[in-house]
Amino acid sequence: MVSVYVDLALGLVVSFLLLSLLVSGLNEAVVRLLSIRSKFLWAYLRDTMDGADKAGSWLPAKVRDVFTRLPFLRDPRPRHSELPAPSEPGELPEPQARAGDSMIKLLYERVREIDHGKRGRTSIANIPPGRFAVAMMELATGEDGDVDRFLAKLKAIESPLYGPLKGAWETAQRDLDRFRQGIETWFDGEMQRLSMLYKRYVKWVVAVLGLLVTLLFTMDGFEYAKTLLRDNAFRASVTAVAEAGPDAYDELKARCTGQDPMRCVSETLSEPALVRMLGQALVSVSIPEQGDPSVDWNGGLWWDRLVTPSHWPGFLLTYVALLFGAPFWWDVFRRITGIKSKR
Repeated sequence: MVSVYVDLALGLVVSFLLLSLLVSGLNEAVVRLLSIRSKFLWAYLRDTMDGADKAGSWLPAKVRDVFTRLPFLRDPRPRHSELPAPSEPGELPEPQARAGDSMIKLLYERVREIDHGKRGRTSIANIPPGRFAVAMMELATGEDGDVDRFLAKLKAIESPLYGPLKGAWETAQRDLDRFRQGIETWFDGEMQRLSMLYKRYVKWVVAVLGLLVTLLFTMDGFEYAKTLLRDNAFRASVTAVAEAGPDAYDELKARCTGQDPMRCVSETLSEPALVRMLGQALVSVSIPEQGDPSVDWNGGLWWDRLVTPSHWPGFLLTYVALLFGAPFWWDVFRRITGIKSKR
């Protein structure tokens, strides 16, 4: 009896794990295709270093803006350059000659060695705090080694970066090494805050994708659990027939009425419950014994399942399970099976 519940638990966990991986894969594909991470980082850097422009803040304030305005309307990233950083950093422009992206251009000039070889815009999606601190030190010491003069120019061009750097300079008591460490610590904290904001936005996207995957596959969690138990009972009946003879053959006879028993048993045992459940999706793939795989359109069956109220609690169970994410279900699977993780 214990093995029945273990089989049930493993079946549910594996199905939720696979569907969660599908949701994560779709999310990652959208993020990479639209370069969301890179644009998110550079939108923040533009707001932090050059400030908002006439169109407002570069960093979106609403969830829908992250996947509507940020990918398509304005690209905050600098243009990609394959040239190495020059030996001498550029100087800050005078306030009257300042461009709206002067600080971003200077920063990218110092960190573009870590850029990827892509055309158009930069694809940098992560700047290590240590690399950012070194870039700032190069800019600051480029002003004849006078950090106070560098900060004065930041204030003159009204860069939002002036406040944090001024605080770090005063806290370091004008010691360059401590100043660099202060910039690194500040930027590390800002990246952690930005990562939390990004994850909050992504959670909404994962929630939408989870709902779409649940409805696309019409994955009824309760129906799937019941199917697993039926399969277990069927396997037990087949075993009983083999061991005790035809007297224990009720379940086998009920499922294989009018069919060749051997063929029926082979097909049933070779088709897992998960495959049968996924076969009720809007589009399914069938692999016959002979011939090529075929793609089937199940629009009628899919719609009937979708509008049947008795399936809705199972859809809700599947949807809530997907919100936990693939790492959670992998950890549950690892605990049930006893697989130890290697760090």
